[in-house]
Amino acid sequence: MFAFAHRAAHGGQKLSVDEGGQLPRARWRLIGPGLVVAATGVGAGDLVATAVAGGRYGYTLLWAAVLGCLVKISLAEATGRWHLATGTTLFEGWRSLGRWPVRYFGVYIVIWGFVYGATAMSASALPLVALFPDGPSLRLWGILSGLLGLLCVWFNRYAVVEKLMTGFVGAMFVIVVGIAVRVGPDAGALAAGLVPVLPDGSVLYTLGLVGGVGGTITLAAYGYWVTAKGWTGPAWIPMMRLDNRVAYATTGLFVIAMLVIGAELLHATDVALATGDRGLLDVGEVLRDRFGTVTAKLFLVGFFAASFSSVIGVWHGVSLLFTDFVAHGHREPERSGPFRAYLLWLTFPPMGLLFLDEPIGLILSYGVLGAFFMPFLAATLLWLLNSRRVPDGWRNGPVSNVMLAASGALFAALCVQQLRDLPW
Repeated sequence: MFAFAHRAAHGGQKLSVDEGGQLPRARWRLIGPGLVVAATGVGAGDLVATAVAGGRYGYTLLWAAVLGCLVKISLAEATGRWHLATGTTLFEGWRSLGRWPVRYFGVYIVIWGFVYGATAMSASALPLVALFPDGPSLRLWGILSGLLGLLCVWFNRYAVVEKLMTGFVGAMFVIVVGIAVRVGPDAGALAAGLVPVLPDGSVLYTLGLVGGVGGTITLAAYGYWVTAKGWTGPAWIPMMRLDNRVAYATTGLFVIAMLVIGAELLHATDVALATGDRGLLDVGEVLRDRFGTVTAKLFLVGFFAASFSSVIGVWHGVSLLFTDFVAHGHREPERSGPFRAYLLWLTFPPMGLLFLDEPIGLILSYGVLGAFFMPFLAATLLWLLNSRRVPDGWRNGPVSNVMLAASGALFAALCVQQLRDLPW
């Protein structure tokens, strides 16, 4: 098995079950990997998509945001269950399916890292430029964000990464939910939005909302973070499930808050957001006009927390995936050559893309790349978790099979749509 140092995130002590196979009583204190994967997956683009959906359709597509959280819960649960039930990593599972998953993943992770590195740095820079208009340029802020992410991961292990991410989740949640409460949601319309309805012209927005809540390739890193936390063996599966559900419930509330902001601020005033991450700057302007500068600046802080948490999460989690791909079985992956090589790959080559005069192509490329991974993840998890590689008691049940199959079909449809939208 991929040999993490099985240490807890608190105190550096190994986590274990007792002699009767029971988990520690203070389960709530152990929650962590789920928050890391959820915070990593929710970036500025997801917030824009949610706000746009609220601005166009009010609360009507609330059910799609909730469904998106359920889809990601099922995918993350399947990933964590594979690691804990089999004692092997997800990449080992892919390798057992033959050469094609290894080759697919190897090519994908290199290309994706190059494109995502620039996208993440640019998204982190946008709120900083708005917060400090007389400060560095967008490019320089992006470079500084990438370097800070590199330093945070290079010199720290999972325990510190988890604490950082928990802090960002707290900031995101308090700020965005607080603003949504201040905006004043329509409780009746909010409840009505839980009933599945598809307004005219909303199919693509609905698919994007379901598919965009909380992660792409970072979902595959969940099992590695679970192992880094010190959870090993099937006895930890109930804890993993609690961790996963709490994390995505938090994410769900966060996304609902963005939908409320979009519905109340944009739908009522017919404000159109800019494309891409810049749309959140428009939200900030609307908040400034209605509630003043302090509220707008707080929102930009939440924007930065959402963006930069993705930098740290990807820099750490996807580097673990790459390390397993290149140097399977390394005893200290976070100190290994492949781990640090991929960190450098995420940071320095993508900086050149920040100097593109027209970065819209970069944004489109990232969207297509993300859509290409999720059908692969859902299909391979469906295959692996119904096979004899998994002990009988931990194979997929009907609900897991339905959710994984549905998510695979959903992401395949999104992938096709992303390809159609490209300016060929």
